Amino acid sequence: MRVFVNVVDAGSLSAAADKLDMSRPVVTRYVAELEQWTGARLLHRTTRRLSLTAAGEELLPRCRQVLELALDMQAAVRHPAEAPSGQLRITASTSFAQAQLADAVADYVRLYPGVAVDLVLLDRAVNLVDERIDLAIRVAAEIDPNLIARRLTDCRSVVCASPAYLKEHGQPLRVEELAQRNCLTHSYFGRSLWNFTRKETGEPASVAVGGNVSANDAASLMYLARAGAGVAMLPTYLAAPLLQAGELVRLFDDFEPQVVGMYAVYASRKHMPATLRTMLDFLAGRFSDVPSWDARCAAAAAAAAIAAVTA
Repeated sequence: MRVFVNVVDAGSLSAAADKLDMSRPVVTRYVAELEQWTGARLLHRTTRRLSLTAAGEELLPRCRQVLELALDMQAAVRHPAEAPSGQLRITASTSFAQAQLADAVADYVRLYPGVAVDLVLLDRAVNLVDERIDLAIRVAAEIDPNLIARRLTDCRSVVCASPAYLKEHGQPLRVEELAQRNCLTHSYFGRSLWNFTRKETGEPASVAVGGNVSANDAASLMYLARAGAGVAMLPTYLAAPLLQAGELVRLFDDFEPQVVGMYAVYASRKHMPATLRTMLDFLAGRFSDVPSWDARCAAAAAAAAIAAVTA
């Protein structure tokens, strides 16, 4: 399997042979033995190039997992008392990574300096196996039951606008007024419909929204809202600092936007590497039931209430 993976990565039998310090015939034999064992042809071979067959495409990510597991097994036996080491590929949205995950990763690698973290920032769901992702941080109302997920915390949102926007256009008092406002919407989440729950009764409410700007990244919407472009629904992990600083104003204290889950998603519970296990535990501890950013939002709301009373 190691030879097969090196052949694919190197692009040729000869290059793989040089990298592995083997003869080309030995490399060819190992690939042939793997094909015999799987019962399928794995590579298309021509005089100019190699390419994967459909069976090879299917087998390649699984071979990588087996090799990573083998390294983890060796490390566990040779150094059972030592901290985890090796590479960990994590994917998350750009906004969450920049606002919260980067600091968490920095603290994690200080604890475990033998771990190398590769952050893949994408505002879309990825295929963990095909893209060699060890851990994905996803925000969703529900997770595909075919995936393995550990709930980290609730992901809450806040509807907000800049003081300049509210001064020019007036502050909406009811969520229904959002239908007549310029709402800055996310391309993938709630682009035309924002869902709420009335705090006192638990009654749901939905408002059709629209506006002249949408984006596939929550951070861009935050900057647009701060610049006075309109009203935005932003995750609290992103908006908390601006709410505390007064650069954004929270709207509709009696309604809460739909609460969704924040999950750590991974491929398999079996043979979990120490790097993945320790990262899962670390994130679950850091992003608790009441994460720090929600505490900051609560503090900002309390300060705003006191200011309103004294005014």
